[in-house]
Amino acid sequence: MAHDDAAQFRLTVVDQALRLFAERGYEATTVDEIAAAAGVSRRTFFRQFRSKEDVIFADHEFQLATAQEFLEGAEGDPWDAVCAAVLGVFERFTQWRDIAARRYQVVRRVPALREREIVTVFRYERLFTEFLRERLPEVPDLVRVQFTAAVTATHNYLLRRMVRGESAATVADLRAELAAIPRGRRAGAESDELVVAVFPRDMPPREMADLLSARLGNL
Repeated sequence: MAHDDAAQFRLTVVDQALRLFAERGYEATTVDEIAAAAGVSRRTFFRQFRSKEDVIFADHEFQLATAQEFLEGAEGDPWDAVCAAVLGVFERFTQWRDIAARRYQVVRRVPALREREIVTVFRYERLFTEFLRERLPEVPDLVRVQFTAAVTATHNYLLRRMVRGESAATVADLRAELAAIPRGRRAGAESDELVVAVFPRDMPPREMADLLSARLGNL
């Protein structure tokens, strides 16, 4: 089965499973009922999913794999690459808005599923942190962890508001929020602070340099 076909198949099964969970309850719904609703055999179901709990988070598995693939081929600034990966996750969730909203309603009623969701969130953070460790080994680990935690929390906050129907958050909204999260600097890198100096037009360059050096030394 091709990658795109496999992804579409999994989403079809997820869609039917969430419908049944909402109608009958998570515990009351069986794997056989899910397979029948999706038009597949029990054996086919278990080729793709280990359990009905895995069905709930199938799109997350796809998202994680897609984000990892993106990061492996990412070039340029690593901080920006993480943000781009998060934006991709959010954009796909907006395309699957109905599925995301129905999963939220099911997960919030089942404690075991809520615990699984917490673990899933951590896996995103770990993926992003490991990427930054590889690309920016000289940056303090706490800086990397703080960044990935903030990025993930920002994504999840806007996503939850969206699936609850509290906002119509867009990719542009998330991009703006991510841009406000401080990025760590490489060890020994120059400060990003900007210094503006004003001098008389006729001041000799040497005198200008000496004065600027003296003033900066006092900052």
